Amino acid sequence: MKPTLLILCTGNSCRSHLAEGLLRLALGSSYHVASAGSKPAGYVHPLAIKVMAEIGIDISSHHSKHMDEFLNQDVETVITVCGNADQACPLFPGQLNRHHWPFDDPAHATGTEDEQLAVFRRVRDEIRRVFEAYATGRLDERGR
Repeated sequence: MKPTLLILCTGNSCRSHLAEGLLRLALGSSYHVASAGSKPAGYVHPLAIKVMAEIGIDISSHHSKHMDEFLNQDVETVITVCGNADQACPLFPGQLNRHHWPFDDPAHATGTEDEQLAVFRRVRDEIRRVFEAYATGRLDERGR
């Protein structure tokens, strides 16, 4: 059975989906990677979809979901990417690990679309560095 890694954010519209897409690609098929929110926005931000497509990752089929959907599932690792989700995070069945790696919320970016895209790209790249390093460690401990 594949370990489940759950990435939590408040709205589950940007950061958690960026992280989910990046981590899923970095880990391959040996893990189940999902994301959810404590107060789901009900959509995935279009600019998050756009900046992920720029690096060849399609998250257009992702949807915003509530973390309660995972309360009856074994979740080995929970990773929160914002402070509100970290505070609202329950203990999930089977949970062995919890990490908190906060990132700026690109959904709050203002200005022109190009200026907003610059913020989305910066946050995507910050998330990429952290989650790819984490994935490398997980794969190394499993012996790839």
